[in-house]
Amino acid sequence: MARLLITGGAGFIGTHSCIVLIEQGYDLVIIDSFVNSSPISLQRVKEITKLTKKESIERLQVIHGDIRNQKTLEKVFSDAIREGRRIDAVIHFAGLKSVNESLQNPISYWQVNVNGTSCLLSTMHEYNCRNLIFSSSATLYGQPKSIPIPETATIQPINPYGNTKAAVEKMLSDISKMDAEWHIACLRYFNPIGAHPSGLIGEDPKETPNNLFPIISQVASGSRKVLRIYGNDWPTIDGTCIRDYIHVMDLARGHSAALNSLLKKEHKHLTLNLGTGEGYSVLEVVNSFEKATGKSIPYEIIGRRKGDTAISVADPSKALKTLKWKTSKSLFESCKDSWNWQSSNPNGFRS
Repeated sequence: MARLLITGGAGFIGTHSCIVLIEQGYDLVIIDSFVNSSPISLQRVKEITKLTKKESIERLQVIHGDIRNQKTLEKVFSDAIREGRRIDAVIHFAGLKSVNESLQNPISYWQVNVNGTSCLLSTMHEYNCRNLIFSSSATLYGQPKSIPIPETATIQPINPYGNTKAAVEKMLSDISKMDAEWHIACLRYFNPIGAHPSGLIGEDPKETPNNLFPIISQVASGSRKVLRIYGNDWPTIDGTCIRDYIHVMDLARGHSAALNSLLKKEHKHLTLNLGTGEGYSVLEVVNSFEKATGKSIPYEIIGRRKGDTAISVADPSKALKTLKWKTSKSLFESCKDSWNWQSSNPNGFRS
């Protein structure tokens, strides 16, 4: 079976994808700086996939490193060749991902997200690894002109985080045109939520969370007093922002489907939305979370947040047509799984 390099594999989406990939028989080499993640998450991955100690050594190698360090990356690839188990493909999750943080510190976002990716691509080119899945984002679309949003929509980011994702996609497009041997998939996520049904892994932001679901979960647990909702004067059904929320396990299966397609050389350069095609307002999410968990979510309305947009909902039809992939989990299931993770791990992996 193919051997994969997973950058940022200890993160929220990375760990859930690792589970799916291990269950499908892939061997993984994970590189992570652990700046925004914990090595404990990968111990939980081993537990969920029931890897023995020997299997863990052979199938889930973990390297503490930064993708901006060219020597570290070169050692990963050269060691793999020396072991006779070269890297066949890369799934690139590593990067900074907070819209608010990117507004405050854009230099870091360009250094990590763009320069780090450039280092990775240079190393892949040097070691003749030409299969890549890139973790992109729906933030590329900015203020979309129509809903749902197709992949052909104008790329018009409204924050530095989105700008870095757009820059990497452009770099990948240029590489694909330059070298016909490359096979690339850019997967534009909408809003990943939920957790593994076991409750052993989930979203665990080290800093103050910016995403809706970790905040709701903290309010439900009592560690946060109130949910702050940024504006109730948006042009939506109830005045709060509408988003397309996708369960992280559905997202993980999307990566697996894209990988299988690339390794079969079915597509040279794919750009796909990964979303449900359904939008829910913040207040609808609050209501669903309360029904799924039996917990009350007190909230207060404050002013709009810089960098937000009223509605962002995917048109996922291309992924269905191209990969035969579609989501299977509901918002209600996502709320239940998020609460199962939070209630079982009130302090995240620091428990």
